[in-house]
Amino acid sequence: MKVLITGATGLIGQEIVKLCHQSTIDVNYLTTNTSKINSQPNYRGYFWDPKKRELDTECFDGVEVIINLAGATVAKRWTSSYKKEIIESRTETVSLILGSLKKIKHSVRHIVSASAVGVYRDSFQNYYTEDVSERDPGFLGEVVTQWENAVLQFKTLGIDVSLLRIGLVLSANGGAFPKIAKPIQMKLGACFGSGKQWQSWIHVHDLARMFLFIVEERQTGVFNAVAPNPVSNEKLTYIIAEKLNKKIILPNVPKFIMKLVLGEMHSILFSSQRVCSDKISALGFVFDYDNIRPAVDVLIEEF
Repeated sequence: MKVLITGATGLIGQEIVKLCHQSTIDVNYLTTNTSKINSQPNYRGYFWDPKKRELDTECFDGVEVIINLAGATVAKRWTSSYKKEIIESRTETVSLILGSLKKIKHSVRHIVSASAVGVYRDSFQNYYTEDVSERDPGFLGEVVTQWENAVLQFKTLGIDVSLLRIGLVLSANGGAFPKIAKPIQMKLGACFGSGKQWQSWIHVHDLARMFLFIVEERQTGVFNAVAPNPVSNEKLTYIIAEKLNKKIILPNVPKFIMKLVLGEMHSILFSSQRVCSDKISALGFVFDYDNIRPAVDVLIEEF
């Protein structure tokens, strides 16, 4: 089998590429950086420039499945221009791939795309399954709605669609975990707000495995890409501190302080989504890290 991956050189993409090669799946990938183009038999890069609507259609040769991870980080101050970039980096990339496929003969039968749990409303009580229709009224809800709608357009070409709503991705090599652990290591760790907000997390290894599971089992639809046991911000902070043999001595950080520092983006730190992963488990997917403590144990060893 051969897959085409967007975002292959990112944190999640690299893990997926590794698993693809272990499963003898060949990888084509799209990159905006010509210096990142490789030409190995099982790992071949192709140039694209979504802003200029340019894409090398040879990237689709022999490809059955597209794994879509493209999208600008949301962990950056949300100016009005950057908000536009966050949305367009998701919708226009998908639109370019779809438009390119319409013009050529291809063998693509399935697209498996990243999405996000930010689509769910901020709530301390709700337990969100994939069939919840109510969307978060804020910016992240808007981002995910536009993103998913763009990917669903692949159905017009008879291509199967899968959407993985990803939670807080934990990796020792980047993303949120080092940003949480480093201040704790320096005795500057603190919880945010009440610390009671739910954080639906997933170890990057399990996330990559989930993408491959969806691809190999040909599963379609929406799936919550989170571990079975969400934790509070407070519990996550204290478990990391315990593993690092540090104490949390600073008071909780008030919301208004982070709003001054980060602007509207501060909502990421304080929003609460308790998300259910029963749907993927019922299909036979088994998490290597279903509880936060063993996940943190491994992350700290690699950190």
